[in-house]
Amino acid sequence: MIRRILHATDFSSASRPAFAKAVQLAQAYRADLILAHVLAPTLLVAADGYSSASMYREMQAAARQQARKHLAALVDKGKRMGVSARVLLIEGGAADRIVRAARTQRADMIVIGTHGRTGFTRLLLGSVAQGVVSRARCPVLTIRGR
Repeated sequence: MIRRILHATDFSSASRPAFAKAVQLAQAYRADLILAHVLAPTLLVAADGYSSASMYREMQAAARQQARKHLAALVDKGKRMGVSARVLLIEGGAADRIVRAARTQRADMIVIGTHGRTGFTRLLLGSVAQGVVSRARCPVLTIRGR
């Protein structure tokens, strides 16, 4: 039985089809939808190679505020479609934090988009979806972005 679906999003175009599928599944199973976004640590290097702590905090606060805005829009969209949705804003490494969130939230399924990167780009950037699939204890549905 599927009661809780965790949809991990990076707000990219690759995440949109995964969100639509997560909503569709939540409707079909009358499941709660948990919308999760992972804030990666901000890498900030000034022109002179030095960044102040206050500048770093401002960048993190701006990223957090922007993420909350995007998550709120997704919650509203889900609610308009009759789905009970809530948000998780997490910090750290994406794949690891998504898997941990699924465990702590007792998610029955994870729905995540994939960019479909290959070759050097995949080697350089890695694959969050692959990391989630290989470590999650619950089923993971990956949806390829358009």
